[in-house]
Amino acid sequence: MKDFLNKLSNDVIGAAIEVHRELGPGLLESTYEASLQHELGLRGIASVRQVMLPVNYKDLEIPDSYRIDLFVENALVIEIKAVENIIPVHSAQLLTYLKMSKNHLGLLINFHTVKLADSIKRVVHQFPNS
Repeated sequence: MKDFLNKLSNDVIGAAIEVHRELGPGLLESTYEASLQHELGLRGIASVRQVMLPVNYKDLEIPDSYRIDLFVENALVIEIKAVENIIPVHSAQLLTYLKMSKNHLGLLINFHTVKLADSIKRVVHQFPNS
């Protein structure tokens, strides 16, 4: 699984760089999200946008309480930003999404930058006993 996730994340990064090369910075997150999903599809990589998942708190289930921007190959969580700077809460947000969706690897991609490769962060969630 680790090799699959590493290859998949590298493929997604390549697709994101292509989107950024074509569009450049300054657009809305939703534009990059749709464009990245399209680019992934052109490369034969399955993804779903705006995956709604519940939050469970004690005995309460809150349906559709958060959304994953892109969920790739049912294994990789992508959080897309178009902000001046990535701040620690963005990484924490992605880590929370990983925990709640029971996934190990996510990518935080900020398209509001001159060089996209400098604004991609891998976030790994280690489950207990894994």
